[in-house]
Amino acid sequence: MSSTQESGHAINVANMELLASICIEHGESFNPSKSILKLDSINPLISTAKTALTDLKEKFTVYTKAVDDREELFDPLSKFVTRLMNSLSSSDAPEKTYADAKTISRKIEGQRASKKTKHALDAFIESTHKVTTDSETPTNPAEEAHKEISASQMGYDNRVDNFDKLVKLLAAETGFTPNEADLKVTALNAKLSDLRAKNSAVVTSFAKLSKSRIERNKVLYDEKKGLYEVAMEVKAYIYYARS
Repeated sequence: MSSTQESGHAINVANMELLASICIEHGESFNPSKSILKLDSINPLISTAKTALTDLKEKFTVYTKAVDDREELFDPLSKFVTRLMNSLSSSDAPEKTYADAKTISRKIEGQRASKKTKHALDAFIESTHKVTTDSETPTNPAEEAHKEISASQMGYDNRVDNFDKLVKLLAAETGFTPNEADLKVTALNAKLSDLRAKNSAVVTSFAKLSKSRIERNKVLYDEKKGLYEVAMEVKAYIYYARS
């Protein structure tokens, strides 16, 4: 995650803790009528916010591991497909089968997924309705980063789909009988299953990460009862009480 944005959210929570301690020091003079501004509401809100931040970090760690595992498997795929096509060209398979396989293989080799995915997610996942800055100016979600993630995911999905087509084509070709163990149809199906599993792991972990981000934003930046808004109102109350 972006260290600047991540520290910004954590600072918001830390500042709220400091504000709560100030309220305690005021003793009985801190007596707002609004229930969400009372310490009995502030302290649970701080705990919930901490839990939300921790959950987001954990979900991001799982997502990052899934992305790394997928990249490790997908990065050599183009070279592997080249080997596979070389084996097919030297087999007893007819030219029509080779031509069809070549068309599919080009789609696999030409769709190398971008490694910018995690960097794009940093911006997307850390974007929020309100992130404290020096000027306390709300920031907007990173829409372009979200589009980049979606496009990258589509690239992986397409490569898996085309590899599936290639495996099915070779499985139906009786003239394709390679001696190399990793090029045999059984091994190709095993690789296909692994590609699907690694890709699905990223999709699943990203969905959980997005849900965690939404929850974090709700707890910290809800316009009526989020930690950020409550902090602003508490500050205003303390200032008013001193006047």
